[in-house]
Amino acid sequence: MTRPVTFFHALLPILFLAFLIGYGLMLRPLALDLPPIPLEIVFICAAAFAGAHQAWLGYAWADMQKSIVNKLASALPGLFILFTIGMIISGWMISGTIPMLVYYGIKWIDPAYLYFLAFLLPVIFSSLTGTSWGSAGTIGVVVMGIASVLGARLDITAAAIIGGAYFGDKMSPLSDTTNMASLAAEVDLFDHIRSMTYTTLPSALLAAILYLALGWIYPPTVHAAGLGEVQPFLESLQGLFHFNVLLLLPPLIVLAGSFRKMPTVPVLIASIAAAGVLTLIFQPYSFTDLIQSLYKGFDVAMAGVAVPERVAVLVNRGGLYALSEAIIIAVMVFIYIGLLDHIRAMPIVVARLFGFARSRASLVISTLFATAFTNAMTSNQYATSFIVGDAFKSRFDELGISRKVLSRSLEDTGTMLESLVPWHATAVFMVATLGVPVAEYWPWQFLSLINFAVAPLLAVTGIGCFVGEERLANSD
Repeated sequence: MTRPVTFFHALLPILFLAFLIGYGLMLRPLALDLPPIPLEIVFICAAAFAGAHQAWLGYAWADMQKSIVNKLASALPGLFILFTIGMIISGWMISGTIPMLVYYGIKWIDPAYLYFLAFLLPVIFSSLTGTSWGSAGTIGVVVMGIASVLGARLDITAAAIIGGAYFGDKMSPLSDTTNMASLAAEVDLFDHIRSMTYTTLPSALLAAILYLALGWIYPPTVHAAGLGEVQPFLESLQGLFHFNVLLLLPPLIVLAGSFRKMPTVPVLIASIAAAGVLTLIFQPYSFTDLIQSLYKGFDVAMAGVAVPERVAVLVNRGGLYALSEAIIIAVMVFIYIGLLDHIRAMPIVVARLFGFARSRASLVISTLFATAFTNAMTSNQYATSFIVGDAFKSRFDELGISRKVLSRSLEDTGTMLESLVPWHATAVFMVATLGVPVAEYWPWQFLSLINFAVAPLLAVTGIGCFVGEERLANSD
């Protein structure tokens, strides 16, 4: 016989995870001068505690395992993307696509505007494709390569890339999180997007201005007038790869697939295949080199020539196993989340903690905090949208607040939070792809940080909250 799941029982495994994170990831490195506990171990321990706790409540392991399997099944599309992003990086590398974009980017981009462009280019790419991960793993890798050669601040560059990538992830009608938020709140997709312009556009404009200013405050060490310093680098790239306009085909396939709303993974695989064909036609690498590159990542040793270390750092990357650490962490996180789902821990905790909200400002702000808390604990914006949306929909209706504000709030502190929580699957991906730790880039991720301030400010002032619109619609 199972015991009833009270608020305390729902909260206990969450508190245990919070203790592990506080001790393992904060106290040990910051106060005790000890290495942090790996994220994989943190979530293995948290999952073990959650499983033991549920066994004590009387639940059978077979039922817990079924919940874990269901959660992992829902996470598989994201894991597939992780595998394909690793191969797309190596495929675009050996085909010469990324080296060519880096080469001409170095020649054409004024270093003073690098941080601004590091934000703007992913904004455009993610808005067209609807994917933050795909944007960071493609155009983001190119910009990071340019930044490293020009001696730019990699923490600022990575933050700008991530912010730009998340603009499209939030605003594009092709984005899965955007569609999920509108679905969870039961509002029209384009009404949801129009609602988000009140918070996201001002945040993006302020972020763009700040990145523009940072180009003059922290300028890259190689200035436009001194690009001769990187001439050996450019010559090495030309020696390793043969450049021509057809090498733009792989990214164009990704853009075209996104425009036609085709499934992400098949589009990425098609891009990888095109890169493979271009490699065999234009580049001085064999079929064996291509397979090895897709498998373990491109290695400059395949060229059989000596190159500067900076060139090797740029091109030696990618492959099927490139994001294996991110995949393992994601699996551990979803095992823990599957156990929480089994006893509906998150809905119980959210309903109890935020049940006090009775005014417009308190309700919207409670939604923002509930979304941030739920996403940080579940590492899943899909689940967050439906958990928080379910918990707050009726409250918004009771107070006559448009659900467009609810759907917007689900993304203002949900989607926007993902890259700033070190154990989140998104943050793990960004660190693995761009090579900059969360602790270094988060202070410069202006889009999210500004958005966190703008969203509650609008709740308090009522600007963009469509006050009375819901009642007017009901009276009609």
